[in-house]
Amino acid sequence: MTENEVLAAVGIGEDYDWEFKDARGGLPGSLWETYSGMANTDGGFIVLGVAERDDNYEIVGLPDPPQMKKNFWDTVNNRGKISVNLLSDADVASPEIDGKTILVIRVPRADRRQRPVYEGQNPLTGTYRRNYEGDYKCRPEEVGRMLADQSEEPADSRILEGFGFEDLDEESLRQYRQQFADGQPGHPWRSLGDQDFLAKIGGWRRDRQSRDEGITVAGLMMFGKDEAIRDPSAVPEFHLDYRERLSDDPEVRWTDRLTADGKWVCNIFQFFQRVQVRLVADLKLPFELDTNLFRRRDETIVHKAVREALVNALIHADYRGQGGIIIEKYRDRFEFSNPGTLLVSIEQILEGGVSECRNKVLQGMFQCCGYGERLGSGIDTMRQGWESQKWRSPLIRETQRPDRVKLVLPMISLIPEESLHRLREALGRRFAALSPLEVQALVTADVEGQVYNSRMRLMGSEHPAEVTKMLQGLVAKGLLEQDGHKRGATYRLGGGLVRKASGDSVHSGDSVHIEEGDSAHVVTQIPPGLEAELRKIASEAIESGRLSPERMRQIVAELCDGRYLSANQLGDLLARNPQGLRRRVLAPMVDEGLLERRFPDEPNRPDQAYTTAKR
Repeated sequence: MTENEVLAAVGIGEDYDWEFKDARGGLPGSLWETYSGMANTDGGFIVLGVAERDDNYEIVGLPDPPQMKKNFWDTVNNRGKISVNLLSDADVASPEIDGKTILVIRVPRADRRQRPVYEGQNPLTGTYRRNYEGDYKCRPEEVGRMLADQSEEPADSRILEGFGFEDLDEESLRQYRQQFADGQPGHPWRSLGDQDFLAKIGGWRRDRQSRDEGITVAGLMMFGKDEAIRDPSAVPEFHLDYRERLSDDPEVRWTDRLTADGKWVCNIFQFFQRVQVRLVADLKLPFELDTNLFRRRDETIVHKAVREALVNALIHADYRGQGGIIIEKYRDRFEFSNPGTLLVSIEQILEGGVSECRNKVLQGMFQCCGYGERLGSGIDTMRQGWESQKWRSPLIRETQRPDRVKLVLPMISLIPEESLHRLREALGRRFAALSPLEVQALVTADVEGQVYNSRMRLMGSEHPAEVTKMLQGLVAKGLLEQDGHKRGATYRLGGGLVRKASGDSVHSGDSVHIEEGDSAHVVTQIPPGLEAELRKIASEAIESGRLSPERMRQIVAELCDGRYLSANQLGDLLARNPQGLRRRVLAPMVDEGLLERRFPDEPNRPDQAYTTAKR
């Protein structure tokens, strides 16, 4: 960590991966909450000796840096205070800046075997995670899932007591065996009976210690009958859902949908067969399938990339989580969403070569038929496929409460000529002075409705501090407008560059209410026809410097009654800071069931909006 990087971070302010603490009175108690939160999320930097001054930060230094450093090491190595020390000597530095010494602590992301990292001696009460609103204490079920992920035994290898061959769909197993035989004509497993064959691929297992044997979780999810899979003693949260939205008609919600409706056997094998064909059916590229549908022939890297994305969603999901597998196809993108957290960081995924799979038995079943590369190479396949078409890079997002991972594959040009032409015309000579990174940021804001630090990092190798500095430079030039600050900062095109929404793009829309399932952008400006009514409701908050918390809640509930409003819109109406409003009013009202989020599966989306809960 260089002096310039620290100075840049201090100038930008607290971000998702930066936390500043005064610490002149000793090690802050909240330090260990932040340590736990960063370790259990994506890591980050904690800087001691920096104080907050009216939303700005100032380097104040530490009175006795060597003693502070010793106290830190003594505490981080105390198992009664923090569960694990993730740090080496290189992770703690004490640079001197302008004659003042500070302490910079780099907290790495803990791996699945180390999580949960917790304060004190009880993981159920001392585990934290980090989001754009700060560090929050984990619920017992979140901690339980982290503890389960520690196990070296795959989650899907568990033997299901009381389940047998009568709970499997014979046709699914028969079709799978046919695909296996076609792909490996001379394989000795071809001649085995069903139970022995299942044992070879992990669908049936015998525990050598307990002597128990039977169908595994993977075997049931891959080949089972619907009602057996969702049995309370099996996988009660199991849900598979494919949604296709290709119509311009706003009254047509889905042009095709595949979910458990009693018309087909809803297991992973049958879902994969049907969905992989639907996903690539109308790509304008040569593609051909064998008559058995499960094996491919003469395919392009684009088709392979789409299939890898589908397989990854199925084998990396935490089937104990909420929401199930959701695969969505739009005219300009594919979206793959599954419950659970990433077992490795996004940076490790993008670098490749690191693979952690939550459902190793399912992964092996797909690999037996030639599918499901390790994630470390699977993401490379996706990026290569998209680069071959000059499309925008894949986007990976991880959200909490509920834990979900979403992969978006946009079928949009990396630098669309239409967008470039518009920006050149609007900026004139100023366009030539922009750097390639600035052009990419403006194009991203134009095409996707918004741009933010982590999105830009997926497109290049720039340091996060440099990206934020560039984005704020565009704000200073009037080319971008900033929504929120610190951790929640997102950026949209400045007033003179904003265009009208054009169809179903990756992020589009100009109304307060957005149809469910869209990834649309909720604009900050309130439609003129509604503004006067809402400002009348909010007048008391505008006229009064202080309101009781209860009265503020009543006004927020009235403003959001029958409509969706973002934190920025509410902040503008109520003359309050949007981030403080979200943290102190909106989030607690959601927790108490008074408000509902527009995107409940992605609570930290920058375009999140709220409506009054239906009673």
